[in-house]
Amino acid sequence: MSGFTRYHWYNLVWRRLKRFPLILILFSSLVAGIGVTALYSAAGGSFDPWAGRHATRYIVMIAVAVALSMIDVSQWRKLAYPVYTIWLLALLAVDIAGVVGMGAQRWLKIGPLQLQPSEFMKIAMVLALARFLHGRVGDDIARWRNLLMAAAIIGAPVALVMYQPDLGTGLTLAMVGTVMLFLAGVPLWIFLTGGGLVAVSLPVAWSLMYEYQRKRVLTFLDPESDPLGAGYHITQSKIALGSGGLTGKGYLNGSQSYLNFLPEKQTDFIFTLWAEEWGMVGGLFLLTAFALLIGYGFYMGFRCRTPFSRLLAFGLTTNLFIYVAINCAMVMGLMPVVGVPLPMVSYGGTAMLSVMTGIGILAAVSIDRDQVLSRRGARADRD
Repeated sequence: MSGFTRYHWYNLVWRRLKRFPLILILFSSLVAGIGVTALYSAAGGSFDPWAGRHATRYIVMIAVAVALSMIDVSQWRKLAYPVYTIWLLALLAVDIAGVVGMGAQRWLKIGPLQLQPSEFMKIAMVLALARFLHGRVGDDIARWRNLLMAAAIIGAPVALVMYQPDLGTGLTLAMVGTVMLFLAGVPLWIFLTGGGLVAVSLPVAWSLMYEYQRKRVLTFLDPESDPLGAGYHITQSKIALGSGGLTGKGYLNGSQSYLNFLPEKQTDFIFTLWAEEWGMVGGLFLLTAFALLIGYGFYMGFRCRTPFSRLLAFGLTTNLFIYVAINCAMVMGLMPVVGVPLPMVSYGGTAMLSVMTGIGILAAVSIDRDQVLSRRGARADRD
């Protein structure tokens, strides 16, 4: 590498670093810090086995997010379809030869690593949809050919994820894709028609569901019908939430957690553990931290000048919002238990990597928000 080229490269990286939105790291660190605090309590006042690893992973993921933000938005646009294809093939590989755990085949073992491709598909699908939709505006977006292609981009990963089975992630993908189509300008009547078709097909969907998934829905409708069986999780979660009161029982004093009544306290039900110890005040504080992070993501989306950047920012932020909304609704009994962790708070390496990847790309959008894609690039995407 010549001296001039090396200087140009260093200068480019330095200019991007100076424009890096540190507020994203500030808000995400606040959320991750709450996660470390909660996981320390979940282990009975110990950094092992969860809190220490969670903190280490987050610190490493900050470096990953910063590195991803150095990639220009125009390059992310070019990488969108290849990235989507790679993770779609990974999902297919999971369905064929994935690792089975907790009754589902969701993981792919690569050497010493065990990845959950569906987590990364949340990011890959947003990239592919933003790429496909950004050059199609006005009446062009409502053409059936374009609608069917967009539906295929959403439907392929949803079908593969549902087959694992992973109802929570499948619903998340479907909802994020629907929101992006709405933001891209798809007419409202199409959504109303689609909603009607979904309603008509519910009996068929019910017949195709696994038995444990049906139990979750029935338990959601009447948790007290089987308090020691299918309704145990949500019943204990509600008890813990209610016992926390306004200010909580105090840090490290959550009885539901310490007596092991609360299931999956380090993953799906981490919000319940936090709310039991810190009460409604602590729960609102955690939700406020998420609201700041999500609100800033939408703020960046509104400031973007190009359709691709705008759709990318809105899609990534909507993904995070739905992630949080489903988990909180689930542990409060407002929807069936579907196994969705709380981003950066629940323990889990793949979920952490996926969320921080999204934050890194969001930072790249913020750095390049004034960039205007050429008409030639927009025309190329329509072909």
